Amino acid sequence: MVLSRGIVSHLPAHATYMSYNMLCRVILSVALALQSVQAVQPGAPEPIAAPLRDLPWNQLNFLHTTDIHGWHAGHLQEPFYSADWGDYVSLAQHLRDQANERGVDLLLIDTGDRVEGNGLYDASDPEGKYTSEIFKQQDIDVLCSGNHELYKKHTAEEEYFVTVPNFKGRYLSSNVDIYNERRASFVPLAPRFRKFTTPNQGIRISAFGFLFNFKGNYNNTVVQPVEETIQEEWFQEAIRDREVDLFLVVGHVAIRSPEYRAIHAAIRRVRWDTPIQFFGGHSHIRDYAVYDSKSTALESGRYLETIGFMSVGEIYTSGKDGSASVSAAPSFARRYIDNNLLSFHHHTGMNSSTFPTAAGQEVSRYIADARRTLKLDDLIGCAPQDYWLSRAEFPSNQSILSLLQERILPSIVRRVKRSSGGPAQMIINTGTIRFDIFKGPFTADTAYIVSPFTGGFKYLRGVPYEKTKHLMTLLNNQHPVFESLREPEAPQPQPQSASSADTAAQEHMSYQSQHRRHGQEILGQDPSYGVSRGESEFELQPGYTTRDDGGDDGDDTIHLPIEFHSIPDFIDANAFFPARSSSSSSSSSLSSSSSFPVSSDSTVSSDTLTTTAEHADAKHDPDTVDLIFLDFIQPWIILGLTFLGQEYETDDVQVYANGQSFTSMLERWIRENWDLDCA
Repeated sequence: MVLSRGIVSHLPAHATYMSYNMLCRVILSVALALQSVQAVQPGAPEPIAAPLRDLPWNQLNFLHTTDIHGWHAGHLQEPFYSADWGDYVSLAQHLRDQANERGVDLLLIDTGDRVEGNGLYDASDPEGKYTSEIFKQQDIDVLCSGNHELYKKHTAEEEYFVTVPNFKGRYLSSNVDIYNERRASFVPLAPRFRKFTTPNQGIRISAFGFLFNFKGNYNNTVVQPVEETIQEEWFQEAIRDREVDLFLVVGHVAIRSPEYRAIHAAIRRVRWDTPIQFFGGHSHIRDYAVYDSKSTALESGRYLETIGFMSVGEIYTSGKDGSASVSAAPSFARRYIDNNLLSFHHHTGMNSSTFPTAAGQEVSRYIADARRTLKLDDLIGCAPQDYWLSRAEFPSNQSILSLLQERILPSIVRRVKRSSGGPAQMIINTGTIRFDIFKGPFTADTAYIVSPFTGGFKYLRGVPYEKTKHLMTLLNNQHPVFESLREPEAPQPQPQSASSADTAAQEHMSYQSQHRRHGQEILGQDPSYGVSRGESEFELQPGYTTRDDGGDDGDDTIHLPIEFHSIPDFIDANAFFPARSSSSSSSSSLSSSSSFPVSSDSTVSSDTLTTTAEHADAKHDPDTVDLIFLDFIQPWIILGLTFLGQEYETDDVQVYANGQSFTSMLERWIRENWDLDCA
């Protein structure tokens, strides 16, 4: 079990893991006996009562998480997603007990991207110092890598040397290899596949663990294209095994992707009648796809907002006792569980007193201790209102992109000294922003949540402004010139609309959208749900309203739909542009005269500030600008300018602001511009 850092620091160097574990149990058992341990994190909002749909139990059942990105503490400003990883440990234990009582099976699945995106992971040194220990407390049956585990050398090694051993043969890696320095060669990150039999129903399962055709990994790993992997001898032998009742494919792969279509087709060519259950990830959405009458796929959201529940019934199996059970067509059902205690209590039949388990409480306490150690609740400023990424129109007073374009980006430009000191244009991709800002406390943790990326800015001096204006059009229209830079499923912070496999997959690619662009209507629910047309026991709240191949009844919690708006892939802001006239020199209501404080290496001009939202008249446009951009999008900038007839080489690019990260600049702006009184 987990330990507090104080306990760890006093263990002798020669202590074995077993003694470490036993000491943990003794000390924390005493602590739990002496004081009440809260399950959810301190300060987490109380969940809001809402009508709920039951779980559709059947012969084989699954709980599924994906794209957690370090959100093990849950959502501390969102009531419907406020449960933490310790609460999930308790939920899983109670549902396993239910499965055993019913004589059915329950398996736990995780499909990767467990790292990067929350202060609990990003703020520690080394990164992930606490989250590996937290994650392993859940008894997961099958898991795989995501792309975020492979961006950096040390995160890939953490998977290989820590997470893979933690799960002892249950971590699968069908198409990812890692360089083993001791062997001086590439080896599988984890076993290619796993065959096992479920304990209650005796279902024989062959499981695989895939990653989409990712190309942005560090060079200590190799991702073999899925289409090549399925031709490998080991895979062809595995799918020809006749002693299999169900194939289980878990992957950090969008469920409407060409990779999953290829795997499905490969299995169906040799096993046309065996059920196949897929679990996906990467798209950050709730989705369920029906591939054929005996094969479906589930994707369960992002950021520990969703616990996916999937059930399969009427599976042909020899059973534990060898007696055959035959079915012409299996049945499938899914449910997307909102990650909060009211949902958990409902599905387990427990309450606030009976739901928390000792193991779950230990995990919750460890998370709270880690957050305190990392000072994640330290206040940076108080957001005066909600700022939305896609729940508000852009531009508007409620848009986080407008806040960036009108206030934050121009201030970043103004405070940093450049040799030219003249007009400047700054470009960022909107994928850099990962989450909304809620009214109230903006903490150290919030900064990592809103923009977790470590990259800084670079710039080109003296670029013709006529070219940069056209560059924005190219970028936001996804001009074919950028085709060579796209991947089938693009990693963040790549432009959100970067290419996808087909129209359906493209609809689901946006990392920014919390829900589908069009929410479902609440239509004539069963009265047992507490809802009827025009009348409800509850005041419905906005939230997930998912439509998928199973219909519109997949969400466990019945919500009002949320309207989402399209946003551009890129935004820009200008500074030190010539004024149009004295009557138009003042900023709009969104603009601000405030800026970063002047430091010893900074200069601030008295020139009038203008932004893209209020471009100067053409006759006042500058001839040239210093073009500043996030380092991640440098290939797009160089390629776009080349297409426009303005050629630059990598050597022409200079580091901006001594390489400070965008996140640190954002944090500093908030410290200087937002009050500390959140009352």
